[in-house]
Amino acid sequence: MLVRHRGLQPSVDPSGYVAPTAVLVGDVRIAAGARILHGAVVTAEDGQVVIGEDAVVMENALIRGRAAHPVRIGAAVLVGPNAHLNGCVIEDECFIATGAALFPGSRIGSGAEVRINGVVQVNTVVPSGGVVPIGWIAVGDPAVILPPESHEEIWAIQRELDFPGTVYGVDRGVSMRELMRRQSSYYGEHAEDQVVG
Repeated sequence: MLVRHRGLQPSVDPSGYVAPTAVLVGDVRIAAGARILHGAVVTAEDGQVVIGEDAVVMENALIRGRAAHPVRIGAAVLVGPNAHLNGCVIEDECFIATGAALFPGSRIGSGAEVRINGVVQVNTVVPSGGVVPIGWIAVGDPAVILPPESHEEIWAIQRELDFPGTVYGVDRGVSMRELMRRQSSYYGEHAEDQVVG
C-alpha cells in the first residue's frame, strides 16, 4: 500500500518490488532492484526515507524517517525481519539482522553487521566493518560495544547522547504527559493521509 502523507507520496523504481501487504508512507524512495517484503512498514513521518539499489527489507521490519533524522539505507543492504530502524544512516553492504534496533542519529559504516537483537543507541557510530554481536548494545561515537548486563556502563555513555532531545526534541525534564501530548499531535497528522496505490 502506498500512502500520501504531509502532501508527499512514495516513489518506487519500476524494477523495485513492494509486497501487497507492505506499507510505504510519505516521502519514501525505493531504488532499482530493492525489495520491500510482506508486512514491512516504511514511514517518512516528516523526514525522507531512501532505500538503495538491491537492498532487501524483510518481513515486518519498521523503518521511520524524521525531519532531523532522515533514513538513508545504502545499496545491497539486508534489513532482517522485525528490525526497527529509526532516523538512521546505513551505508552500503551492511547486514542488519532480525530484531535489531537502530535509533535516531545512529550511523552504520559500510560492510558492518548488527546481529540478532543488537541495539545501536542514538547518535552512535558503528565503523565500517564493525560488528554488534547478538543481543549487545553499541553506544557512543565511536561506538563502544557492550553486553546487555553492563547497564551502568551503557547508561554512563548513553546519558551524554541526549536521547530525549534527539528522539523527541525535548529536554530530559519534560513530563511524560507533556511528551505524549506532543507525540499525539505529531502522529495525529496521519488523519489526513490518503491511499494512492
